[in-house]
Amino acid sequence: MTVKVWVIYYSTYGHIKKMADAVKEGINSVEGVEAVLYQVPETLPEEVLAKMHAPPKPDDPVADPHKLPEADAFFFGFPTRFGSPAAQFKSFWDATGSLWQSGALHSKPFSLFTSTATQNGGQEITLQNALSNFVHHGMIFVPPGYITPGTNFDLTEPHGGSAFGPGCLAGPDGSRQPSAKELDFAKAAGANLAKTAKKLKA
Repeated sequence: MTVKVWVIYYSTYGHIKKMADAVKEGINSVEGVEAVLYQVPETLPEEVLAKMHAPPKPDDPVADPHKLPEADAFFFGFPTRFGSPAAQFKSFWDATGSLWQSGALHSKPFSLFTSTATQNGGQEITLQNALSNFVHHGMIFVPPGYITPGTNFDLTEPHGGSAFGPGCLAGPDGSRQPSAKELDFAKAAGANLAKTAKKLKA
């Protein structure tokens, strides 16, 4: 039976979307595991997004919080907003109260990824602060640790990511795109979650 991993993300300027694509590639590299991309609903009006110069949204389907129990595992991604997940993701997750009451997500594994404008923009604290949302559901956090030493221990160039999960640096104006090292870490973390989810479902 195929293990289903849902990659659920929010992306304003496309950085998280690119990371999500890399995560999906890593998940699909594990035999018997299939990744599906979903984006959370946008909460900002179109006129506000236009003033922010945000690009059009990707074609990935919008996630329905009530269908989350259909997945075997999750990889959640969101940009930071002052050390916490973006409000769009929080709004999506706040709609899972009935799933919390019924225990529908209990023991399902999950991993996290994020993006920040700068190296010291709060990647670790963002993922740490996000954990409370999933702990209340009794979900199982699967951190990647330092699964890609070539990236995690490399100091020759700026890069995001930590033991808590992959991350990318977007730059203060959003002009920097995820680097090869950041995408490699995302792929490896995706494969790591896929292998774990496969073991748990066996």
